[in-house]
Amino acid sequence: MKVESSISKTVATPNGESKLVRNKDANAPESTKAGNAAEVKLTSSSQLQALAGGTGESQPVDSAKVEAIKQAISEGLFKINPEKIADGLLNSVKDLLANRRA
Repeated sequence: MKVESSISKTVATPNGESKLVRNKDANAPESTKAGNAAEVKLTSSSQLQALAGGTGESQPVDSAKVEAIKQAISEGLFKINPEKIADGLLNSVKDLLANRRA
């Protein structure tokens, strides 16, 4: 099995998407240069929201709550509740497993 030498880089396209570009080795056989090109397109979060039917106006993060937590951390007042974190992790795993079976 021959391992093909190539260099990959991500470039931005004019419409705001990212595109993975592979520069094949000049010494690679002609059969590997043609017909085996792979293109990967990454979608921005705003495009994903549009595809999901979201308006883009709602934020998945409560910025006021984030700022309050940042303030509490900077003042040394933020308390971590390991039991609540563990319960949240367990519930997430249960949901993932239930969705996987469905």
